[in-house]
Amino acid sequence: MTTQSKSPQKHLFGDPEDILVDRAERARRQWQKEMPELADKLQPMVLLGRLNEAAHVMSRDYLVPSYADIGLKFGEFDVLATLVRSGPPYKLSPTELYRTTMMSSGGMTARLDKLEKAGLVERCPNPDDRRALTVCLTGKGLDLIKSKMPDYINTQHEAVDGLSEKEQLQLSRLLEKLIRAANEKKTP
Repeated sequence: MTTQSKSPQKHLFGDPEDILVDRAERARRQWQKEMPELADKLQPMVLLGRLNEAAHVMSRDYLVPSYADIGLKFGEFDVLATLVRSGPPYKLSPTELYRTTMMSSGGMTARLDKLEKAGLVERCPNPDDRRALTVCLTGKGLDLIKSKMPDYINTQHEAVDGLSEKEQLQLSRLLEKLIRAANEKKTP
């Protein structure tokens, strides 16, 4: 009678013990096995992996569908929401819009063109500089955003309801600290 040594069984989706582990932790474990000399330096990778995945999941499952319900894409929504939250008279220069939205300046002109074509904004003369234009929210744009904000806010609550209010505040403060520190390192 021969004895066979038991070899570890390969599973299609990896180790069954890893099934409930998130992607960042799974990656950490794999790197720890592959390069044990890095084992004690992998926590930032886990943190950044989780931040990236959380942003992706929140956007894919909550925010993008909300924008679609409104009939807009993220950048278009951000422009309109920025104009609304700036308060009356709901006008900003393109530079002010760029600086206060959560997007790059590259696509601002195309977004403004699309929003203007939809009748949600218009380009108005700048009273302080005849060579410049101001982006003005139309009544249609104001009504759209104000009517949809309650649903949008409810969706954001759904997205983070896995955390208590205290945990949400704590995470928000920690992310603020992380972002500030990362930006300060880039500043000469």
